[in-house]
Parts: sequence; structure tokens; C-alpha cells
Amino acid sequence: MNLLDVLKATNGGQNIETLANQFGISGDQAQSVLGQLLPALAQGAQQNSGIEGLLGALTSGRHSQYVDDPSTLSQPETIADGNGILGHLLGSKDASRALASQVAGNTGLSDVLIKQMLPVVASLAMGAMSKQTQQSASPLEGIAGMLDFDKDGSAVDDVMGLMGKFFAR
Repeated sequence: MNLLDVLKATNGGQNIETLANQFGISGDQAQSVLGQLLPALAQGAQQNSGIEGLLGALTSGRHSQYVDDPSTLSQPETIADGNGILGHLLGSKDASRALASQVAGNTGLSDVLIKQMLPVVASLAMGAMSKQTQQSASPLEGIAGMLDFDKDGSAVDDVMGLMGKFFAR
């Protein structure tokens, strides 16, 4: 199950609707944004933290609260936490801006809106990864499953494709 699937399955997809309402977009637009941002953030988590660092962050933090309780998404603490997460996952503001610009171009939404959404989506991404890791019999298998976005049994092609698409600028 990838991260978007986790968000759709948890609370009947209420996280996606809450995100859409918070930013004044439709549920379909929110899913489109999530479908592009979540893989890039998951890849950034793996690349910049390593599997062991990622597992440590997922098992020691309270990240699952963002998925379990959608009302947390609009809280200032969520945005502050999300900005910290973005720093760890993407490494720089330039990478965040490039990702926002790419997603804006693909969705037709403004890059200003995508930039505003990024910290909240980063918190959701960590929450979904945390939830998936907690529910998996093997945390490593859970992470591998989340990174296999095309569901071909290997996350390697997904990771390489994302890196080329979002960070080759």
C-alpha cells in the first residue's frame, strides 16, 4: 500500500477532504497534488535519512496523529513540524520550490498554493509512513511497499524516476 492509499483508507479518506477544504480546492485536486508530492517526499525521506534513520523517525515520533486526527492539519504546530520535516526530506528550500513548481505545472494550481500545502503534506506523509510502518509485520517491508508506487514489486525504478523528475534541475 503506497502513501496515498494509506490516506484514502484511513478515516474514510477524511484527510484528503480536510486538506482540500483547508486550501480551497476539490478533493480530486487534493488527490492529484498528493499523488505527486507523496512519492517525492517518501523518496526524500529514504535518500536523506537512510532506511535506519527513517525507521527511527517513524517509530519514535508522533507523526501518525496527522493521519489519525485530520483536525490537526490546520494547527500551527502541524505546519511548523511540516516545515522541519521538509528540511530533512528535501534538504533545501530550493528543492522544495522546484518540487512545488513541478507539481503546480502538472496540476494547474498555483505554485504559491502548492508551497503553502507542502508543510501540511509533509506532515501527512510522515504520518502515513509511520502508520504503515506500525501496521506492517516487517517495518522494512512496509517502507518498501510505500516506495513502490507503480506496484511492480520493486521500489528502485520509482525512486530513480522521481529523482530524475523532481531534483534534476
